[in-house]
Amino acid sequence: MTKEVSILNIPFEIITDWLGDTLTLDEKQRQRLQKYAELLCLWNEKMNLTAITDPEGIAVKHFLDSMTVFKFAEIKQNSRVIDVGTGAGFPGLVMKIVRPDLEITLLDSLAKRIGFLDEVIKTLGLDGISTVHSRAEDGAAKYRESFDIAVARAVAAMPVLCEYCLPYVKVGGRFIAMKGQSVLAEAESAESAVRILGGKMQPPAVFSLYDAGTRGIITVEKISQTPLKYPRNPAKISKSPL
Repeated sequence: MTKEVSILNIPFEIITDWLGDTLTLDEKQRQRLQKYAELLCLWNEKMNLTAITDPEGIAVKHFLDSMTVFKFAEIKQNSRVIDVGTGAGFPGLVMKIVRPDLEITLLDSLAKRIGFLDEVIKTLGLDGISTVHSRAEDGAAKYRESFDIAVARAVAAMPVLCEYCLPYVKVGGRFIAMKGQSVLAEAESAESAVRILGGKMQPPAVFSLYDAGTRGIITVEKISQTPLKYPRNPAKISKSPL
C-alpha cells in the first residue's frame, strides 16, 4: 500500500505532559509515531485494526497507553521483549519507537496484522524488531523462557494471560499485563495461576490515563521455571483456567 493519508497532527503535548520525566520524545520519534498513525488509519480502511482513528484517541488510547509500561514497570536497558497478541502493534511497536535500545518481538496469530506490522517496521526504518506469525501457545514452545520481558495488552482474563505469557519469560524476568478498571479483581483472580506458573505478583499499579478512565498494570516476576505442561491447549485453558 503506497497511498498517502492525511490526518490531523497527533497532539504530542498530551503524551509528554502526562508522562512528565518518564520519557522524552525527540523529533525523530515524533515523526515515526505520526507516520505510524497515518499507516494505521490507511490500513484500517482495508482491514479491522482499530476502532480508534481520531488523533487524540490514537495519542491517548494507543500511544500513551503503550508508554505507561515505562512509568509503572521496570524495563532495563537492552531488554529482550515479546509482545504477545500484539494486534496493531500496541504496546510493542510503540515501545520500540520510544526506547530504541529494546529488542522487540511482535507475536500475533493473524497474518494480515503481521503484514501491517512488517510494513510499518519497514517504512519507519526500525532495527532490532521482528514479527512472528503464531498462536501464543505454539510460540511458547519455540521461544520458551527466551525473553527478559513479556507484555500483553490483550482482553483475556489474567489467569489465561499468565498461562500464555509466563512460559516466554526467563527466570528473573517479568510479565507485564496491561489492564483496565478491573485490574485489582483481575490480579486477585490470578494468584493461583501465578504461583503454579512460577511467578510472584507485585502489587498492581492503578492510575487514570488522561481522560480515558482507569488503567492498571500488573507485574509478575518469574522466580522459577514454568512447568513444561503449560501452556495447555486453548480448549483446556478455557474449560479449566488455573
